[in-house]
Amino acid sequence: MKICVAGAAGAFGRKHLDAIADIDGIEVVSIVGGANSIEDFAKEKGIGHWTGDLAESLERSDVDAVILSTPTQVHAEQTIQCLRAGKHVLVEIPMADSLADSEEIVRVQKETGLIAMAGHVRRFNPSHQWIHNKIVAGELNIQQMDVQTYFFRRSNLNALGEPRSWTDHLLWHHACHTVDLFQYQTGETASKAFGLQGPVHPELGIAMDMSIGLKVPSGAICTLSLSFNNDGPFGTFFRYICDNGTYIARYDDLFDGKENPIDLSGVAVSTNGIELIDREFFSAIQEGREPNGSVAQCLPAMQTLDRVERSFG
Repeated sequence: MKICVAGAAGAFGRKHLDAIADIDGIEVVSIVGGANSIEDFAKEKGIGHWTGDLAESLERSDVDAVILSTPTQVHAEQTIQCLRAGKHVLVEIPMADSLADSEEIVRVQKETGLIAMAGHVRRFNPSHQWIHNKIVAGELNIQQMDVQTYFFRRSNLNALGEPRSWTDHLLWHHACHTVDLFQYQTGETASKAFGLQGPVHPELGIAMDMSIGLKVPSGAICTLSLSFNNDGPFGTFFRYICDNGTYIARYDDLFDGKENPIDLSGVAVSTNGIELIDREFFSAIQEGREPNGSVAQCLPAMQTLDRVERSFG
């Protein structure tokens, strides 16, 4: 299978390229990026075609599918562009920054019948897979998910410390991870959802602090705190408070409530969540099936985010 990666030189584009290098039978034949640097990057990676225009890559007959690691604000437009060009597409989280655009993506996916998957990597991290397997087996039920998503991002820099050409968002990007994960783990869509946001940054134009509360019909709740103001350890930290134990997930590591590590070695073929989501995308294409994390499956998370946004007032 031959792949195009758009946004290849960015922080997550590089993660996807590294992941693909560990997957047999997949070749990156085209990359898309900023016109000033993408040629040098392509030559460094040994990739034969590079361009600053996604449409040029989509015209290539040797491109079977596209991974979009581009700015959030163009996700919806580019996802639809890929589908209209007859290419399967994996779009990084979030698929869009509005409910209307998310619904349009799902509509076009159904119309074309192609694979369209959203990069909801938490579904694939081994730590969360371990919890999910226990829930499916009837060994755990979530009472509360207590989640903290913290960064120190008072200037517009990416994960590599480089200036961004776009502005990140606590609700439509970072909260999307946890809202989808909570609904995925409980198997339910939130029946109650609300949010509070702190002061808006005078230059970035976004709230730098946020609190979100969710409840599903079975009674389980999710308490989510998010900040771009946190001067300390950054990342997302999940505490699963269950009827049969407490578990703490930190990316691909898992501990019980007393900080004893849990062995995740047998959960999946890799401990790299990005690699696992890429493997699911490629397998779904090869097998002609809906992937875990399809845009249709992830739409309820976008619907819940829309409800939270409207609750800000």
